[in-house]
Amino acid sequence: MISSFSISGLPRIVFGEGSIDQVPALLRQFGKRVLIVTGGKSFRASLHWQGLVDAMKGQGLSWEDMAVTEEPSPGLVDQAVRVYRHAGIEVVLGIGGGSALDAAKAIAGLLPLGNSVMDYLEGVGPELPYQGPSLPFIAVPTTAGTGSEATKNAVLSMHGPDGFKKSFRHDLLVARYAVVDPALLASCPPELIAANGMDALTQLLESFVSLRANPITDALALSGLGYVRDGLLDWYEGNEKRADGRSAMAYASLLSGITLAQAGLGSVHGLAAPLGAYFPIPHGIACGATVAAATEINIRALEEREPGSPALARYAQLGRLFRGKCHMDDSEARAFLVQTLKDWTVRMKVPSLAAYGLREADLDLIVANCRGSSMKTNPVVLTDGEVREVLLRCL
Repeated sequence: MISSFSISGLPRIVFGEGSIDQVPALLRQFGKRVLIVTGGKSFRASLHWQGLVDAMKGQGLSWEDMAVTEEPSPGLVDQAVRVYRHAGIEVVLGIGGGSALDAAKAIAGLLPLGNSVMDYLEGVGPELPYQGPSLPFIAVPTTAGTGSEATKNAVLSMHGPDGFKKSFRHDLLVARYAVVDPALLASCPPELIAANGMDALTQLLESFVSLRANPITDALALSGLGYVRDGLLDWYEGNEKRADGRSAMAYASLLSGITLAQAGLGSVHGLAAPLGAYFPIPHGIACGATVAAATEINIRALEEREPGSPALARYAQLGRLFRGKCHMDDSEARAFLVQTLKDWTVRMKVPSLAAYGLREADLDLIVANCRGSSMKTNPVVLTDGEVREVLLRCL
């Protein structure tokens, strides 16, 4: 019997090589004045930027543009809202990695209102109910990892001793269109492919074993993980199948955004939030460095305390998916999954957490601040000692 579930709103998805060519006409549906939010340099240095600019002129569009060079902060969003509040902006276009898309999403949600994003951040400030309206937002990812083009949350960070990593989240923030063009990913360097790829893998894995998983997210997560299995290493290593791998990961990343938005995540993302808030650890690195240890300790905790949990069978199913064979028993399949995650972390040279300054003396701070929304859908409640063990293994 299928348990009850619900699916929240999604963008209209446009996927395929060359799909960026459709963006100017899509923008024109919503008006003539555009705010373009990009990442720092790579897209603007590409031929795609000039082609987009020329095509926008051809559609009679005018625009303002801004760059997001690091993970977006509430201050960056509020400053953009102040600058462009009275610029007549009718639609926001985000082109870039997760940081650019999250910033664009938040700015689109606040330009009609003019107030601070701190009013709405989860777990920070007054947490006022957001009622909109939001400007139309079109998301065009240039990396394959976060899946931000498919989610309703904009993740904003403050770094340092009083830091946080929290979401501005609402259905009204969902992009009208997610335009996923694998050709835009061609300039990604190997270290970015590794970090973002492990983020997408983690999001698909965690949503598949999440307490809120449902048959629709299961189907999408399994599809995405199959493409990760077949595409990530080819793209990372730049072999003769790298173009196929790039397309596979663009698709897998998109699905990871859909599944996380619908089913939630788990302990890896619970840890990634404080790791990224208190230390300069990029989100994909935090996921890639911890996913093997967190998966292994989740499995051990389930076997010891909840041996009847359906998550154990799900972990085994993923082990068989990565092996490509079905004759392993459940225990062997779970062990194979964990070993695959360990091997990929090494093969793609994912840095340790210690490389970003995390020390054993800092672990209590991370453990004390990891119990956010992602931990609530982890398939088992981990003790503080188990969470600490995950971190120790990743130093």
